[in-house]
Amino acid sequence: MVNVVGLGYIGLPTALMLASHGVDVVGTDYDKELAATLKSGKTTFEEEGLDDLFNAAVEKGIEFSSEYIATDVYIVAVPTPYDKVSKKIDASYVLAAVKSIMEVCTEGATIVIESTVAPGTIDKFIRPIIEANGCKVGQDINLVHAPERIIPGNMVYELKHNSRTIGADDKAVGKKIKELYSTFCHGDIVVTDIRTAEMTKVVENTFRDINIAFANELTKICRLDDMDVYEIIRIANMHPRVNILQPGPGVGGHCISVDPWFLVGDYPGLANIVLAARKINDSMPEFVLKRVHDIMKEKSMTDLTRVGLYGLTYKENVDDIRESPSLQLLERMKMHLAPGLKVYDPFVKQSLVENQYYDFDKFLAEVDLVVIMVSHDEIKEQMNKLKDKIVLDTKNICFNEGTYKL
Repeated sequence: MVNVVGLGYIGLPTALMLASHGVDVVGTDYDKELAATLKSGKTTFEEEGLDDLFNAAVEKGIEFSSEYIATDVYIVAVPTPYDKVSKKIDASYVLAAVKSIMEVCTEGATIVIESTVAPGTIDKFIRPIIEANGCKVGQDINLVHAPERIIPGNMVYELKHNSRTIGADDKAVGKKIKELYSTFCHGDIVVTDIRTAEMTKVVENTFRDINIAFANELTKICRLDDMDVYEIIRIANMHPRVNILQPGPGVGGHCISVDPWFLVGDYPGLANIVLAARKINDSMPEFVLKRVHDIMKEKSMTDLTRVGLYGLTYKENVDDIRESPSLQLLERMKMHLAPGLKVYDPFVKQSLVENQYYDFDKFLAEVDLVVIMVSHDEIKEQMNKLKDKIVLDTKNICFNEGTYKL
């Protein structure tokens, strides 16, 4: 029996995938309302293929609860935010989960940490909790780190096909957990030590953050000298050893926008390129606002209430708003005591901000300048509706005449 702890964007798909492949699973979340929703037969967020996976897991007997169970394997997939001042990881959710597990687990149980953590977190914080309960790691309790590697919008596919890293003190324990993940994972599964697994996950996301920052810095340079950054990147990428990513309005999500700060917080003075990349990417919402200002001035627009943001999520075709560039942009406006812009996102059903719209046509009817922040399929398929609008396209998807780019 496996107890998956934390039924959010990572834990729920993982629990469902294990259960649908014949593993006995109980999914636990401290949020009683969330657990009740899952018990009632409903998923808690939108994701392609998730409902089918949910139904398959239910048929196999998956259970949901707000209580921890006594078993021999736990997979912890709770959030790991960072302190925005110190830039260090906030491991409190993971530590609370491990403390709760220690109250019920059987001797010899294995605790698998899937949550992304800063290098050294397991040694500094999690081992002491286990030892404080009179248990010896590696004898009474086994510790494993198996960092998640999936992205909203493609979770089900990536759970099956992405390679995985299993970090363990004991290779035999690591092999046992590898066999568990092999019930559904067709990608390569590497067994290594825990600190290497911790560092590898953070490095993967930091690499992407730095690459995006390079593209965004190029955007600023090209804007200053009136050059087409998209054409420059397209041509540069024709070189066999060059692969520049696309610029954008900022970096969101719980991985790329957060994980690099773990290195900055833990290695001050050493993670210099990482810090520079974070500053560049965090500056992009402000850069978008400046572009809006310049366009309004050029078009002799004076009414900020006629400006609308298309997209609130951090990426296309998902409902995940974590670290969303649009929300970052609105927060910057609030700091300057400016009124919030009109906003619309087809995937965001709950009320998040002022001036939020839920109908695309009504949104368009009440704005003159549309800022495309997210490249949802909806707007790609209805780009003709923007032909009479002033458009600032931060995602390079609109090719209507007169469209402004980053």
